Amino acid sequence: MSDREDFLAWVKSTLHQAELALHNGDAAPRRAIWSRNEPVSILGALRNSYGVQNVDELFTWLVQMFSDCQSYDFEVQAYDVVGDMAYTGGLEHISTSVEGEPRTFTLRATQIYRREDGQWKVVHRHADTVVPNADRSL
Repeated sequence: MSDREDFLAWVKSTLHQAELALHNGDAAPRRAIWSRNEPVSILGALRNSYGVQNVDELFTWLVQMFSDCQSYDFEVQAYDVVGDMAYTGGLEHISTSVEGEPRTFTLRATQIYRREDGQWKVVHRHADTVVPNADRSL
């Protein structure tokens, strides 16, 4: 397989399982795929975070909110690998409970990855909620 095909297979397996676990209240798989090397950052749909310690604290906060994930699907719309860097952009379709209340929502998500010791690690995430039928004029 090519580098791009290997990366996409990782996104569809390891990354997918980590996000599914997070939305079921388990941050361990997500922590395992995030870099422990600076810089790391999140511009999140709920909260922003900068630096390894703050990102880790954000994961703890998120799993206290999420439980009972019914489905998680990452609709990859664009991705590429250039050397030891990669990115994904797409839509995350999620059905989970947020603070005990069932919710279904879609996030636009862009992530940047860095290959560290031969493994892909997430170093940046930007996500925001897709608002159906929102007026998109500026």
